[in-house]
Amino acid sequence: MPSDTRILIVDDHEDTLYALESALAPLGYQLGRATSGDEALKQVLRGQVGLLLLDVRMPGVSGLEVVRYMRRVEQTQHIPVILLTGFGADHELTTTAFGLGVADLVLKPVDPWALRTKVRYLYDAHRRHLALEREVRRLRALTGERTETVAHPRPGLPHPDARVPTQRPMGAHAGELEKDRT
Repeated sequence: MPSDTRILIVDDHEDTLYALESALAPLGYQLGRATSGDEALKQVLRGQVGLLLLDVRMPGVSGLEVVRYMRRVEQTQHIPVILLTGFGADHELTTTAFGLGVADLVLKPVDPWALRTKVRYLYDAHRRHLALEREVRRLRALTGERTETVAHPRPGLPHPDARVPTQRPMGAHAGELEKDRT
């Protein structure tokens, strides 16, 4: 994950933003803020967000609408989201949120210790996940280069025993194997 990736805190109340930033500051992560769903989406689409703390009910674009949009876009669908609500436990909200793949639903006012624990775990897990994806891509690129050279070997000397069939290139299909046996 790039070093400029941060945790984005989204709420339409300035005092809530300040409280959440104060609660997360001891973690030492870069924090960003947005005061609307539109602003949050713009920042998320820029690719610099590794975790989103998102108020559910905001004027304009709600937190759930932000998550719905994020889950439809490949570059943002795996960003962990913690939804925040000050309106108490709501079965319909809970069902919808977890159906969208939200990592957690936290009631306000938040417990700073619990929030830090959740944020640390989710943010670090997301960073490890992205690092593994980069490593897999790197290894696939390396093995792809080697596979190409093996798939097209240089012509060599024939086998001294003429009864040994010639080797098929790597990646021959089962249908080709049956054809060779007949």
